[in-house]
Parts: sequence; structure tokens; C-alpha cells
Amino acid sequence: MPTSHLAGSERARLCDELSEAGPDAPTLCAGWLTRDLAAHLFVRERRPLAMPGILLGGPFPKLTDSSMAHALRSHGYAGLVAKVRSGPPLLWRPIDGLVNLVEYFVHAEDVRRAAPTWVPRNEPQLDAALWVTLGRMSRVLTRKLRGAGLDLERPEGERIVARRGEPRAVLSGGAQELVLFLSGRGQVARVSLSGAEEAQQIVRGASLGI
Repeated sequence: MPTSHLAGSERARLCDELSEAGPDAPTLCAGWLTRDLAAHLFVRERRPLAMPGILLGGPFPKLTDSSMAHALRSHGYAGLVAKVRSGPPLLWRPIDGLVNLVEYFVHAEDVRRAAPTWVPRNEPQLDAALWVTLGRMSRVLTRKLRGAGLDLERPEGERIVARRGEPRAVLSGGAQELVLFLSGRGQVARVSLSGAEEAQQIVRGASLGI
């Protein structure tokens, strides 16, 4: 299945989760309720001047926070979810599958796994697409890992060298779980670490994600 189609499916799933949860539900994003996540998703795609605050520090996050608050006041929670559900703006469409599959998958899980009743998803096509995406993004997701090497291993036995170096650790799990761990959701990702103990400790303590 094309990555762009899966990105659209994850967008719809996330919007379903947001609609069902309502504006005041918890998420795995520290300090954010679902209304904050909806505002983030809207601003990310539709307010390009606020983008530096998502990626950079310094004074930029204040602009992003202001833009998110304005979006909530202007559109309301349901309106923001509807805007996100309507699909990417024109300029985003050529890269939607490339940049949004992981974004919308992770945020859908941010809502799902914040609830005590969540269950794992058995979706082989999604797993396959995320594994391919990990092959492209693993170096970016582990760019802050220092002092250890890291391999990713899926249940089928395939491996990706995410970060070269010694000592080495191996992070094992399904593609969904590996993506979540490398996106900073280690507290809910169902993975296992093996390899040199020193490397395992470094990986556990690293600040991973974009």
C-alpha cells in the first residue's frame, strides 16, 4: 500500500481518536491535552511562520504557543479536528506520505496509549511501511545518541544499523514499537534491549526523537 495512502489512514485514525476523546483527554505528549495536540497539528500544516517553534528553541516556541492558542480560540476543538481531517494543504501534498506517516501514527498512539484500555494494533501493511521509514529516518531519530551504537531488529530477524559505534545495543520489537521508542515514547513502547550493558544504559538515557 502506498505510503501516502497509509499517511491518510493514520490522519483519519488520529482524528477519530481526538473526536472520541474530546478536548480534555490526556496524551503522551508531556503537558498536552488533546486540545493542545489538535492545535499543534493544525499549526504545523497551516501556519508556516509558527514552524520554527516546533523545531527550534530560543524565542520561537512562544510564537508557536501563541499561534496554537489563537487557533483554538478561532476554530474551537471540533473545528481544528475537522481541519486536520480534511487533509494536507496544497503545498504539503507532494510530501504527505514522506513526512506525515510517522507524525500521524505517533500522535494517534499518543492519544490511544494514554488511555488504560488501549490494545496493540495488528496491521502488517503499516508495520512494513514503518520499517521502510525507519530505514530512512533512524539516523535522524538517534542523532542525539552519543557513546554507543544501536541496531534495530524486528521479529522477522531483519536489522537496521541506526547508529554506528561501540559499545553496541540492539533494540528489538515490531516496527510500530520501534518507531514509538525512537520518537521518545519509551514508556509505552513494547521493545527489549540487549547487547552491551553500558550501551543499553546509554540508549535508555538518551533523548531520542526529532
